[in-house]
Amino acid sequence: MRRSTARGVSGVLLGTMMMISLASCLPAAGRGRSEREVCVSRVWVADNRDGTYQNPVLCADYSDPDVVRVGDDFYLTASSFNCVPGLPILHSKDLVNWEIIGHAIPRFADARFDTPQHGNGIWAPSIRYHDGWFWVFVGDPDAGILMTKAKDPAGPWTPLHVVKEGKGLIDTCPLWDDDGNTYLVHAWANSRAGINSILTVCRMSPDGTRLLDEGTMVYDGRNGVAPTIEGPKFYQRNGYYYILAPAGGVKQGWQLALRSKNVFGPYEAKRVLEQGSTDINGPHQGAWVELDSGEHWFVHFQDRGAYGRVVHLNPIRWVDDWPLMGKDLDGNGVGEPVATFKKPNVGKAHPITTPVESDEFSSSDLGLQWQWHANPQAGWSSLTARPGWMRLFAIPTPDGATNLWPVPNLLLQKFPAPVFTATAKLDCGDLAVGAKAGLLVMGQSYACLSVEKTSSSLRLTKRTCDDARGGDKETEDGSAVLTAESVLLRVTVADGAVCRFSFSADGQTFATIGKPFTAQPGRWIGAKVGLFCLSGSDPPEDAHADFDWFRIE
Repeated sequence: MRRSTARGVSGVLLGTMMMISLASCLPAAGRGRSEREVCVSRVWVADNRDGTYQNPVLCADYSDPDVVRVGDDFYLTASSFNCVPGLPILHSKDLVNWEIIGHAIPRFADARFDTPQHGNGIWAPSIRYHDGWFWVFVGDPDAGILMTKAKDPAGPWTPLHVVKEGKGLIDTCPLWDDDGNTYLVHAWANSRAGINSILTVCRMSPDGTRLLDEGTMVYDGRNGVAPTIEGPKFYQRNGYYYILAPAGGVKQGWQLALRSKNVFGPYEAKRVLEQGSTDINGPHQGAWVELDSGEHWFVHFQDRGAYGRVVHLNPIRWVDDWPLMGKDLDGNGVGEPVATFKKPNVGKAHPITTPVESDEFSSSDLGLQWQWHANPQAGWSSLTARPGWMRLFAIPTPDGATNLWPVPNLLLQKFPAPVFTATAKLDCGDLAVGAKAGLLVMGQSYACLSVEKTSSSLRLTKRTCDDARGGDKETEDGSAVLTAESVLLRVTVADGAVCRFSFSADGQTFATIGKPFTAQPGRWIGAKVGLFCLSGSDPPEDAHADFDWFRIE
């Protein structure tokens, strides 16, 4: 198994692919990465196995996606905000079947990310291939325009380099022009810069390390022209410069195409994708990809609330040098997104793959689906202290915390489908008095199953926090006393993100506990599901909980 050099803590390699031992993980074949295993989700597969696919192709929160094709391979990255490791890198051979192969950021160098920075950090990256390197440019609204690059998209990636310092510089994308010049387009965050709904193009050094001017405003979407235009992606075709950019806001927006014969404009604008008569709201912001077969495709997101910004794939046909995305169902010249369609013509069929979800904790490497809410620290976890188990140590909650919102050591992953069940096996025999561990659905509100060690027993509680971001305290709405140190904890998620918690003391029969809970998104991210272990202010040094496995079904 090829390993990234990006290392985390407690012997856990945060930048490597977890080898899953479930029956749904099959050996890779003909993919150039034969030492990795191919996993097929039990809850969402986009490939219909009949030459067609269904949207979303990634039914998880890969927000603000961008894609680059290099030969026969496609690579995708997405926003990761404050979550660590950040900047996920996914690989596909056909734009439908995807696997996660690494992260470009194993941890933030900035110490402010040692505590949760909900909604801050990595916004709307772009990924390109130039001069033998993979490049990712991204905006941090509080730091400026950043860049990292790698020879191998699985890593290692260079440390983030500040291309330009500044507040509110977001949603960046480079263009190495056919004439040898280099440019970068970006948007603005009103919350930091006091302006938005405009796009700026700057000259950039060919090595991508610095901007050469203050930039030129190439499009002004203010005064209702194109509200909240952002997320631009830069291209060239048939003598035109194209900037593809969404407008109208995340939930109800649409996709614009801008074109000009001059890189600095003036640019014409045309709406090229909208919800129309479909039930796919706000289809926009993503990547145009051209295949050797001559087909063109658009990879973009749809906001689904608690499920996050899921990834769709739509065909493109060109009409008078304008891209028409999806299907023009009403004849108005604007495309509408498809629910199903014929798969891209990439020359041959490829194995069905999906991002890994379940984890047997049978490796010394943490699965790439997992992210912390802040920079991981030594002593949070170990996959070697008890082989075959994942040990979470009881870390003190931050001073003054009224709930889990400021807690950094939450180990979480994205919701993988509209309907699924997550089950974890917990051994809580080494919990210290006052410590707790369990299963969590986290967002701006949250609910959890928590096993707490008291002086006389192990007590299981279902707890809910209605407004974690606002500082609400948890409330308890169900409890049970455990007679054994091992327990299965489960959350079943139904349509509408309705979560029902249950537990099993015998490993077979599950008892429901507490009231249903409707999951809510986090700050710019979807709800997440995962594990935690916490304590009071002064826990014993080795207080911990062990998890044997975590399974999504």
